[in-house]
This record gives sequence, structure tokens and C-alpha cells, in this order.
Amino acid sequence: MRYFIALSYLGTPYFGWQRQPEQISVQQTLEEALTTIMRTPIAITGAGRTDTGVHASQMWAHFDMVDDAFAKADLTKLSYKLNSYLDQSIAIHKIVPVLPTAHARFDATKRSYTYKITTSKNPFEAKSAHTVKTPLDIDAMNTAAAILKSYTDFECFSKVKTDVKTYLCVITKAVWILENDMLFFHITADRFLRNMVRAIVGTLLEIGHEKHPPEWIHEVIQSKDRSVAGTSVPAHGLYLTAVAYPDSIFLNHE
Repeated sequence: MRYFIALSYLGTPYFGWQRQPEQISVQQTLEEALTTIMRTPIAITGAGRTDTGVHASQMWAHFDMVDDAFAKADLTKLSYKLNSYLDQSIAIHKIVPVLPTAHARFDATKRSYTYKITTSKNPFEAKSAHTVKTPLDIDAMNTAAAILKSYTDFECFSKVKTDVKTYLCVITKAVWILENDMLFFHITADRFLRNMVRAIVGTLLEIGHEKHPPEWIHEVIQSKDRSVAGTSVPAHGLYLTAVAYPDSIFLNHE
């Protein structure tokens, strides 16, 4: 029987989502917790890979169990046990049964990220948001962000020498929102390349600092050259906020 598990995590203590040979990851931590509690080796597959220091307010993963007799109450109890076993950096929200063919990565229809910036010195956000104290032209940043939706090839924002078959992504949302002294960049797409969001934010910040006009984003994207785009912003301001799936993969359409 296959199950989807919804979780959130603070990325600070981990070297990303994916298992690493000599470093601790979220995937490894969760696999070890499930294996200990269920007393059988359990491997999990995530909806994607977040880099070192990146957070997730919603991540989905799937795992298989030979025993298919889990009732809803049993799954609630398993969530409780996992939360009791794991430290405060990872929270389990729910575990739900899905079709045997359901896949946390390949069945995802869209993913959303938020990048947080504090525009003033803020001790409470120092480790959870990127600090930018110089003035920004947010209107220009939003003009450039809207242009992103007219392109699909984002090789210029991809990590160099990454192993991907295509650089094509369909961006459906890209917008900056200012709330008091906090600035949020919200972006949604069907898929993302490695380092893509942090590279986009770094590029848009150059426009916000009036180093380039909004139209410069055309030149960056058309170049297909990572060196033309802006510098990637720090990982600690980035959050995976949502992963969407078709209702049909969930048993009872939960």
C-alpha cells in the first residue's frame, strides 16, 4: 500500500532534502524515524529536492508498506508517533492512502515557493529572511516578474552542470508583495530547476536596485547563460509553500 505524507521543516539544520553520503538530510531523518517506529526498513520519495538551508511549509513524500490494513485512526496515531520522535525542526501534518501508482514527484501538477526579505534590521527574522536595507523599486521588480510568465526556457536560472533533460518550466505566478517591513516574492510553476528561484530573486533585486531596467529580464532569459543573471540570494529566505496534486490519486479523494 502506498501512502503520502505531508510535512513541513526548518531547513537550517539540514543539508537539503535529499540523502547525502556524509551529511544529515531531511529525507534521511524521516526515513530513520519511520524505520524505527514501524520496525521495518522504509524508503521515502519526496516531491522534489530543496537545497541546504531551504525550508518547507508544505512538502509531500510517499512511502510503501506491505501491510495495507491501516485505518484512518492508525494513520493519525502514526503521525503522532512521528511527531513525538522527531525534533522541532520537522512536523508531520498528515498521512493519507493513495493509489499504488501515485508518485510524490511525478504526479505533482504545480509547486509554489515564497522568498522572504526583511527591509530593515530585524533580530527575529535574521535567520528566516534575507535582509536588504537599501531601497528597492518594487514596481520595477513586479514589471520584470510579470515578464517571466511569457517564457518557458529558464536555462539562465539553472545551476550550472546540473543533470536535467529540459530547462522548460511554465510559470503561472510571479509577484512581489510588501507587508510593513517584510517583502515576499511568490512564484508558482509546474516545475523548477535547481537554484532557479534564488537566481530569479537575485536577478530581480538587481532591477530593484536600479542596476538594470525591468526589460533587462528579456536579455537575461534569452541569453540562456547563468553568468548573465544575478547572483543567487541566500538559502535561508526560501520556502517551499505548496505542492499540488490531482484529487484522483488520493483514496477517498482526501
